[in-house]
Amino acid sequence: MLFNSYIFLFVFLPVVLSGFYLIKCSTYHHLSIAWLFASSLFFYAWWNPHYLVLILCSILFNYTLGREIGYHPVSSQPRARKACLIIGVGINLAFLGYFKYTNFFINNLNHISHTQITVAPIVLPLAISFFTFQQIAYLMDIYRGTSQEHRFLHYALFVTFFPHLIAGPLVHPHEMLPQFTRQRPWRQNTRYFAIGMTIFIIGLCKKTLVADSVSSYVTDVFDAAANGEHLTFLEAWGGALSYTYQLYFDFSGYSDMAIGLALLFGIRLPLNFYSPYKAINIIDFWTRWHMSLSRFLFTYLYIPLRGNRKGTIRQCINILIVMGLGGLWHGAAWGFVIWGTLHGIYLVINHLWRWLRTSLGQDVEKNTPLGRFFSRSLTFFLVVVAWVFFRAKNLTSAIAILNGMLGVNGLTLWKTYYAPLNRLHGLGDKLSAWGVGFNDDIHFRGKDEIAWLIALSLVVWFAPNTHQLMSKYKAAINIYRGKVKDPIKKTWFLWRPTLFWAIVMALLAVMVILNLSSASEFIYFRF
Repeated sequence: MLFNSYIFLFVFLPVVLSGFYLIKCSTYHHLSIAWLFASSLFFYAWWNPHYLVLILCSILFNYTLGREIGYHPVSSQPRARKACLIIGVGINLAFLGYFKYTNFFINNLNHISHTQITVAPIVLPLAISFFTFQQIAYLMDIYRGTSQEHRFLHYALFVTFFPHLIAGPLVHPHEMLPQFTRQRPWRQNTRYFAIGMTIFIIGLCKKTLVADSVSSYVTDVFDAAANGEHLTFLEAWGGALSYTYQLYFDFSGYSDMAIGLALLFGIRLPLNFYSPYKAINIIDFWTRWHMSLSRFLFTYLYIPLRGNRKGTIRQCINILIVMGLGGLWHGAAWGFVIWGTLHGIYLVINHLWRWLRTSLGQDVEKNTPLGRFFSRSLTFFLVVVAWVFFRAKNLTSAIAILNGMLGVNGLTLWKTYYAPLNRLHGLGDKLSAWGVGFNDDIHFRGKDEIAWLIALSLVVWFAPNTHQLMSKYKAAINIYRGKVKDPIKKTWFLWRPTLFWAIVMALLAVMVILNLSSASEFIYFRF
């Protein structure tokens, strides 16, 4: 069931909301939690009821193991607790690895060793990457003492809560579980409801009106590369930039919808996006893009690897390991591994550059306006290049697109542009003599695509993001407080619970509903 589908918007969500508040108003708070849990299971089973067995078995196993880790005294039985943790993390990773990576590793083994090992097709269960990581975080936090064991019903809802179940954000137990026992006054619930509905509509607009509108440009170019076509400069850049914006508005739209939906039930989720294309370096980018995953990798992988505590060389190796595995987490394909490794290389260079500047006595936090513009442009360029590997169907098509972006296959314009350009002092003939081609059969949509790309560039680089609009209210948990600094100098545009904003949101909702005839899946549902 998709957030952007009629069945979700006009059947599932109204029924779940109505049932939740009817039960809660009757003072049966625990029953309202049970209602949410049952609704989340129904939401998950909508795709395939067989998935329920897997997720329920995973929940029962991890909850039981979490109680066992929490039962043993920290001081007297450290070995037993550590053994339980190792068993839990190992089985969770084996569970994830079997479903997600078995076919990938066997195919690569067959290719390398020229064998013909075959296995029955393994269907990837929906959201397995997210609910597995979430439960690993629970076991780790129980072991470290930063979280305590909770009631089974609360834990089960923590894992399955439908707003964040399919594609995050990843939540720490101590952030979410206490909220299930908190009784908020009715006035605060109504405020959360208004804020949540606003954020949900904004996210729905991002997905329906923006991401889905540019998806055709992306599919056209990447399919052409997969079919062996030679892409020219504008075609390749048009496809790469379109995907850069499609992915951002698709996933940030989902994250906004998840945060908004959770607020409808009085639950705050972590912030997951904060204008990542405004980042001035790759380190800054990863404190803004998929923030909950960045935190998870830092907390549960980078720190256990000893982070930067073993010297600069060890730090660089740890960064490459973390980002390579982070890429593999996204999918069982070499394109994801290369994408993650590229970002690891970017981060290593970024850290070494900061170390060099610091050793020379420079303040790495200070930059001139020109320096910030250059840094932001370079960061954006590097991110776009890496997205090509993330989206391409295989490495061959990724290289084909990169060749086009480098101008290896030249530049081609629409044939209809030739005559108008030629009237400008024979510019058409001059461009043709310089090697520019004119053809009607190209994968670049001309002025329509240019208009989209310019408009979206202005939005992601200069417009306030959703949570800046809502900055007067604590709509989400800011997990990178103090590290992301985009001060708001003008407050006239901030959202307030007024009639004006109600009308604006209502008009946006109508626009979205009129564009829901063909609801498309979110990109991160595949991971």
